[in-house]
Amino acid sequence: MTSNQATSMKLLMIDTSSIVATAAVLKDSQLMCETIVNYKKKHSEKMMPAIDHMLKDAGLTIQEMDAFGIVIGPGSFTGIRIGLATVKGLAQALNKPVVAVNALEGLAYNLPYTEGLIYPILDAQRNEGYTAGFTFKNGQMHTVMQAAVLPIEEMITQLKATKADAIYLLGDGVDRFYDSLQAAGLPVKRVKAHLTMNRASSSGQLAMERLLAGKTTDFYQVEPLYLRKSYAEEHKKNG
Repeated sequence: MTSNQATSMKLLMIDTSSIVATAAVLKDSQLMCETIVNYKKKHSEKMMPAIDHMLKDAGLTIQEMDAFGIVIGPGSFTGIRIGLATVKGLAQALNKPVVAVNALEGLAYNLPYTEGLIYPILDAQRNEGYTAGFTFKNGQMHTVMQAAVLPIEEMITQLKATKADAIYLLGDGVDRFYDSLQAAGLPVKRVKAHLTMNRASSSGQLAMERLLAGKTTDFYQVEPLYLRKSYAEEHKKNG
């Protein structure tokens, strides 16, 4: 996409993959508005009214969006489905492209220019966490560990192998695993509370970069990133 084509691109970003329901509108690299509700999981009730209110405050309409961004997971199975259904419906109705971001990438974008390993952990229940590893160099994010669902023992083995001088932990799974990681002698650091949760402004920045680079998909091709089957699916299979 050329610089002329990239002028005044507007993106609506939605993330309902965790307890946090968050949405944002970006115009090129400018954050125009953001909403965050970090209380209970009633995303099906809250998201569209929150988006409507946010757009009205910014003096924008949904029809002005050039693309829709969505966090595809991993995270809450129900929350991911709600977000995907919302974005697919909007993209189909308005014939606009979709940009997919995974939740771990979005979290890493809370800490741009950090020197060290960024290691998001999302609580996957069953004493496991959704994890991945990222570094930043000259403002560009690099994936050094692919998204996976791991028990604490495998997290420790994986992180020790990196020999990182500093490991920055963020995400809703940190509280569950922090003590074990610290006890293993790893140089782990908790980030501040306002940076440890999913934010549509952060995942939206990554989505905007992908939009401007032409890395989009159609509404019918975007798929969730679950990493594993739900408990109900596994129970049904084993039953």
